[in-house]
Amino acid sequence: MADDVLFEFLHMEMVSHIYKDQASRGEMEKDRATCVSTLEGMGFRVGQGLIERFTKDSPSFKDDLDVMKFICKDFWINVFRKQIDNLRTNHQGTYVLQDNKFALLTQFSNGKQYLEEAPKYLAYSCGLVRGALSNLGMDCVVTAEVSLMPSCESLLSSSSSSFIIYHHTTPNITDTTEMF
Repeated sequence: MADDVLFEFLHMEMVSHIYKDQASRGEMEKDRATCVSTLEGMGFRVGQGLIERFTKDSPSFKDDLDVMKFICKDFWINVFRKQIDNLRTNHQGTYVLQDNKFALLTQFSNGKQYLEEAPKYLAYSCGLVRGALSNLGMDCVVTAEVSLMPSCESLLSSSSSSFIIYHHTTPNITDTTEMF
C-alpha cells in the first residue's frame, strides 16, 4: 500500500515539475504539447525496461491478442495493482483497454476543469504502455480518454479511463465508433 502512494506522489510531482519548467519559461500554451510529449517519452523508456523484467521468464506470445492479454493482466497488475476492467478489439489492430478506477486519477475531484487537466496525467501511462508494446514487437499509437472523473464524495464512484491502442497494421484509424 505504501508503494502505491509513493508511486502516485512521484507521478504527481513529475507532472508538476515538467509543467512548472515550461510555465517558468512563459510559453505554457505554446509548449503544452511539448510537456505531454516529454512525459510520454519518459513513460516509454520506463515501459521498455519494465516489460523486459516482467517477461524474462514468460514464453513467447503467439499473436498480438496474447500480447494485449498480458498487458491487461500481468503488466497492469504489476504497475497499477489491478487488472484492466475491459479489453475490446475490432480484430484489425485496434484495442481499447478500459480501467474504471484508474489509480493515477483517483486524487482528482469530479468537474469539467479537472477533466480538461486529465490528459497531462495520462501521458506518462500512455508512454508506459507504448514502450512495453514496442519491446514486444508492436509498433503502435497509444492514446487515452477520460469520460468521467472520480468523485471525492464517494470512494465507490468510478472514473472511466480508456487507453486506445492503434497497431501499425490498422487500415483506417480515424473512425473507431463503428468498429466495436
